[in-house]
Amino acid sequence: MNLSADQLRQKIEQLRALLNQYRHEYYVLDAPTIPDHDYDQLWQQLQALEQAYPEWARQDSPIQQVGAAPLPTFAPVKHRSAMLSLSNAFEAQHITDFDRRLRTRLEVDLIEYVAELKIDGLAISLCYEQGQLIQAATRGDGSQGENVTANVKTISCIPQQLKGENIPRFLEVRGEVFMTRQGLVELNQKQAQRQERIFANPRNAAASSLRQLDAHITAQRPLLFTAYSVVEIDGITQILSHYELLQQLAQFGLPISAYSEKVTGVSGCLAYYEKIKTLRDQLPFDIDGVVYKVDNLAQQQLAGFVARAPRWAIAHKLPPQEVSTTVLAIDSQVGRTGAITPVAHLQPVSVGGVTVSRATLHNQEEIKRKDIRVGDTVIVRRAGDVIPEIVSVVLAQRPENAQPFVFPTHCPSCGSELTPNDNEDVVIRCRNQFHCPAQLQQSVVHFASRRAMDIAGLGEKLITQLLEKNYIADVADLYQLSVERLSHLERMGKKSAENLMRALEESKQVPLGRFLYALGIRNVGEVTAHQLAERYGALNALMQADLDSLKSTAGIGEQVAQMIYNFFQEKSNQELLARLKAAQLIACQDQSHAQPIATPKAQILLGKTIVVTGVFQQFTRDELTRQLRELGATVSGSVSKKTHYVAVGESAGSKFTKAQELGITCLNEEELLALMGRGSPL
Repeated sequence: MNLSADQLRQKIEQLRALLNQYRHEYYVLDAPTIPDHDYDQLWQQLQALEQAYPEWARQDSPIQQVGAAPLPTFAPVKHRSAMLSLSNAFEAQHITDFDRRLRTRLEVDLIEYVAELKIDGLAISLCYEQGQLIQAATRGDGSQGENVTANVKTISCIPQQLKGENIPRFLEVRGEVFMTRQGLVELNQKQAQRQERIFANPRNAAASSLRQLDAHITAQRPLLFTAYSVVEIDGITQILSHYELLQQLAQFGLPISAYSEKVTGVSGCLAYYEKIKTLRDQLPFDIDGVVYKVDNLAQQQLAGFVARAPRWAIAHKLPPQEVSTTVLAIDSQVGRTGAITPVAHLQPVSVGGVTVSRATLHNQEEIKRKDIRVGDTVIVRRAGDVIPEIVSVVLAQRPENAQPFVFPTHCPSCGSELTPNDNEDVVIRCRNQFHCPAQLQQSVVHFASRRAMDIAGLGEKLITQLLEKNYIADVADLYQLSVERLSHLERMGKKSAENLMRALEESKQVPLGRFLYALGIRNVGEVTAHQLAERYGALNALMQADLDSLKSTAGIGEQVAQMIYNFFQEKSNQELLARLKAAQLIACQDQSHAQPIATPKAQILLGKTIVVTGVFQQFTRDELTRQLRELGATVSGSVSKKTHYVAVGESAGSKFTKAQELGITCLNEEELLALMGRGSPL
């Protein structure tokens, strides 16, 4: 760094001031203005400078601090033992170095660790006397926190009285208060109805909920808790390892994570990290990394502590799912149902290991609520295969020339005038359904997609070519293509053309449920499409159904029934379906001529309605849903009295709770496999 001594000192002071500001926003206000990833980068810069120039290091530096000063609105609590932070690692080499230092210090060749999830929530300390919860406190600045006992007592999963035998005279346990992503969605829906604060992420919502001055408000928030450490336990001396302590907490009735594992050495730690990285998007709650802790308690004591963190534990951060970037432009796109969706073009940035350059803005109300403008610095989030979205705007960095977005008055694809639907306050659509090129293109893309007709090799670029050359005018024309015609397309040799023709031929075998989903009827998703297929059995029967019949179908309300009815009454749709029938698609044939989707023997779950919740070891949610449907089951997205079973994986949420309240049979993964005729898992 080619800076003078004065410039270096100024740089260090600027970083300290920034970090202190962001720490206050995060820990005290529960309203961070930058993503964790950006904060970590600034923190690493300051740490590197203070290590390189120790003469300018200070005890009050953010590098030396834990948390932030507690709010004066809560009574202060002096922690019996300091609530420290953890050192962070961002690369595998950092974990290798951490392990090497520990082995040298402990004079051992191999270390047993406990690997745990680093849940993104709010750290809390719980103190029990004679098994009774007497105090709950936030981390605060590490030495002193806030007394939130009354609020914590409203969290149903935290026992106010420990259960079991050998209750210790005194117990201090620490853990994380958090909220699931679904819990956040439901909370924000209620907040919007009351015109109250909308929370950007589960962590902010959990922290704000725990710091309510009125415990009745906290009681209404979907808060959860997981214990991750024991600081003091008076009366039990025979436990020698951290993992055993966690199991003891579970026996006392305290929630612990089902994902904690004992691992051996660096290889075990890194294998756990890779497994969790794969599993991350299936978890119902946010995590930002994993934590490795020396399992042997005696070795923990010997390893000791540095100023702000234990030497025997480290957090291994996962790739960020939220980062900041700049909005370069905003334009509008036309979807397959004519919905006009604003899309932000971003300065490309890596989020979760994927380069993101665009993010959906959903609708004009979303832009208005978040006040997103061209030129703004924004926080972008991407999780798994979820379309990137802008979480919030960093208003402090808004330039003076930031431009508000003006919603178009005419369709950007066909030029038709845009008018809002009386029943849709936030959605504006192009009504030129059959002559709008953008709607046609998106309809074909949807028709060919994996969950619909699954036409391998028919991607968006190829569909664009087919439309531009007038090879197709709708989805039925796909089945009139030939190898000779396809071979003339750009980057489409004879072999590729033959493969696509084979995929088109195979798609003719798609069952009715997936075919109905492929048609893109408004508000008919996968679940509704399969329900219609099960109810009517054949396309002709569905086309002839009247409104009363459609409304009586499970899970279909009056508005959706009207859309389905209108779709099949439309003459152009009837002609399209006739041409698809002529192309010999199985789903379009009369019931008497339709080939069965599966043999009667395979339909062992026919007539059963199953709801899936939580994370499973042997399936992704999509794969499990597919297999259940192949066995004849109706897979529903909500629990009701008509539900026969609820398949419950790890970290199941509100659906599991509702099933228990209704007395519905809940199956764990082993029981589910038995129901599916697959016996016990291997």
